[in-house]
Amino acid sequence: MRFPHPLALLAGGIALAAALTWVVPAGRYERHQDPVTGREVVTAGTYHRVAAAPVSPFDALVAIPKGAGQAASVIFLVLLTGASFAVVDRTGAFRRAAHTLGGTGSGGILFVIVLNALLFAAGGALENMAEEIIALVPALLLLTSRLGLDPVVAVAMSLGAAGVGAAFSPINPFQVGIAQKLAGLPLLSGAPFRLVFLALALAIWIRGTYAHALRTRTVPAPGGAGTAERTAPRDIAIWAIVAAALALLVLGVLRLGWDFDQITADFSAMGVLVGLIGGLGVQGTAAAFAEGFGTMAYAAMLIGLARGIFVVLENGRIIDTIVNAIFTPIAHLPAALSALGMLVAQAGIHFPVPSVSGQAVLTMPVIVPVADLIGLSRQVAVLAYQYGAGLADLITPTNGALMAVVAAAGVSYEHWLRFAIPRTLALLALAAGAILLAIAVGLH
Repeated sequence: MRFPHPLALLAGGIALAAALTWVVPAGRYERHQDPVTGREVVTAGTYHRVAAAPVSPFDALVAIPKGAGQAASVIFLVLLTGASFAVVDRTGAFRRAAHTLGGTGSGGILFVIVLNALLFAAGGALENMAEEIIALVPALLLLTSRLGLDPVVAVAMSLGAAGVGAAFSPINPFQVGIAQKLAGLPLLSGAPFRLVFLALALAIWIRGTYAHALRTRTVPAPGGAGTAERTAPRDIAIWAIVAAALALLVLGVLRLGWDFDQITADFSAMGVLVGLIGGLGVQGTAAAFAEGFGTMAYAAMLIGLARGIFVVLENGRIIDTIVNAIFTPIAHLPAALSALGMLVAQAGIHFPVPSVSGQAVLTMPVIVPVADLIGLSRQVAVLAYQYGAGLADLITPTNGALMAVVAAAGVSYEHWLRFAIPRTLALLALAAGAILLAIAVGLH
């Protein structure tokens, strides 16, 4: 099975979404402003049919720039963060660090995979890291190539690990945090339970990544060990600045209410400081930024196209119809089957609604009354949303960050699916077990 080019795949998704608006009945939930989250959320039990609004082929094309406009903050994050890390790369710090780690030989492969996977998983668990990874792909490819590893490994131990960390996180403010607020649950409630399954999930993912690395490894081309590859004294200052920017990112997201714009400013300042301290000067720093913009433009375009699919479905007034059609039958199932049905439904809904926070405000107000009606814990409803939406992020082509990362890594989408689908299914089985255990122990 071969998939088309990512641009063609996403353009086809827009065309399919537009076609669906002609055949799927239009409908809508009423919405209100939620005082706890500050977001507009749906009102349960208010779904009703509305006038059809089929999207014409021309309007489907218009959805592309509209989608890019709606994702402007994310696109600027990708462009400026990518440019900032291009500055780091221009200093040679990435190359020297890759040489040091790559020099550990085959015995260091497990160390490199575990170290990177844990770092990116922490980013996913703390702040739903995804788009920020696009800028790091060139450095990751440099590292994996020195070890003779398949580029899939670079994607798996970065974006893949971050996705697993986000899906099983006890603290992710953009996912479990919003869902718990909408469900009327205390933040961090059920955290010990989630941490146990986060550790198990990461073990499954890291083991799968390591097995793939060993199976596909080739003998790396010999690299020079000359002076140019040795760690330079300036590298300590450069990596200190990078570490400070990442620490500020975590603090900003968890404590200061940062969004994409503030994260972009943080990394932009990092790029300027690294360029000046790294000896590039004003001209060299500016040139590195310009080069980074060009490198990231394709990834930014993929994000805009992916958002365009949602714009078409929203303009066609069929998103709420899809949600209502999926969740209505679940209310008539026994509690345990209903919980598993919620997991599958949340995974399915993530394809047309690839934003985890957007999916939370769309589905949690609908699913919580269902849970109350059948005597299911609201915490279980949150788990079903969290695991379903988060794990679907690993494979859905409407996830702009995923498509951008695999494209930047030179990995075809079908190649990524061959790696990711078996491991995602294993994680979904783990998630189903976690949900059934939560029901058995009465997790609230």
